[in-house]
Amino acid sequence: MVGNQEFLPGKGTGIQELENPEGELHLRFYVPSGNELALPATDIKEVISQSPEAITPIPNVSPLLLGTINLRGQVIWVADLGQFLGDQIPINTDRSEIPVIAVEDQDTILGLAVERIVEMEWLDEKKLKMSTNVADGMAPFLRGEWVWDQEAEQILRLLNQEAIIRSARWAA
Repeated sequence: MVGNQEFLPGKGTGIQELENPEGELHLRFYVPSGNELALPATDIKEVISQSPEAITPIPNVSPLLLGTINLRGQVIWVADLGQFLGDQIPINTDRSEIPVIAVEDQDTILGLAVERIVEMEWLDEKKLKMSTNVADGMAPFLRGEWVWDQEAEQILRLLNQEAIIRSARWAA
């Protein structure tokens, strides 16, 4: 069987050779304003679809926090990532499920509610450029950006989850 030519890639079997990916694996997603963002997969603890009813609102906390959820016995805060980054459009909670990206730094876990998750993609962080035309509220939380199409102004910004988790904005 090992010597059987039928099982070798490119011999009419329909098996494709896998390409060697460049860079690191990242999760691409959107916030309500339409900004496309990414996080390195290594910084993500988990991605879940959460029912808005399962997010327990907590009084007298930052308006950026939607509330808490129980993630396998651990209570974690869920934040509106778009509003945290300065967007005026809040996350739509009038739907059956909200995508939540759980990020972790040391022993702190934070759930980031986003509008929509796009896909996982291999991206080369060596090709990151300094972020341009970025709101002051977003700039401290970016590592840089990839420019896909200069004319169409298609930009993918890479977030720094450590800066988001450690931000003083949560106390506001």
